[in-house]
Amino acid sequence: MTGARLGSVARREMKWWERLQEAFARTKAGGWFAINVANPIDRRLLRWTGGRFGLFLGQPVGLLETVGARSGTPRSTPLLYMERDGRIVLIASKAGAKRHPSWFHNLSAHPECGFTGRHGHRGRYRAREAEGAERDTLWAQANDLYAGYEDYQQRAGGRRIPVMVLEPVGA
Repeated sequence: MTGARLGSVARREMKWWERLQEAFARTKAGGWFAINVANPIDRRLLRWTGGRFGLFLGQPVGLLETVGARSGTPRSTPLLYMERDGRIVLIASKAGAKRHPSWFHNLSAHPECGFTGRHGHRGRYRAREAEGAERDTLWAQANDLYAGYEDYQQRAGGRRIPVMVLEPVGA
């Protein structure tokens, strides 16, 4: 793998606008923007375009569909994701907040979910939290996709950011 260095980890090659976008997203203001401005817009854009278009160009952002942990009502959340061997990998960072995101609690209470990926592929999945060596590997891969996760982990204080794996239902 070639690219910029993140500590001792090689990063993927990025275009200048991806570097600029990532640098902004890694800031507190960028995290706030992503959660409070981009997510409501992406929620609609991703739904209207079948997952093909969102605000964060060049990044794989998909639409997670969950059931509210307490309310039982349908929820949808745009999230950066990785695809690994037919599985979807999500990082429950909430831009480094001290608490887990609502979608994490929703998946913990109701692991059956839907997900629409960037290229319009939609499927049903069952969620679980990665642990041990699997978590470490996926965390490193996620940081290759977006280096801001390490910043978020520092901001999160004592909260260990969960890595969630969505496995296809019926596979």
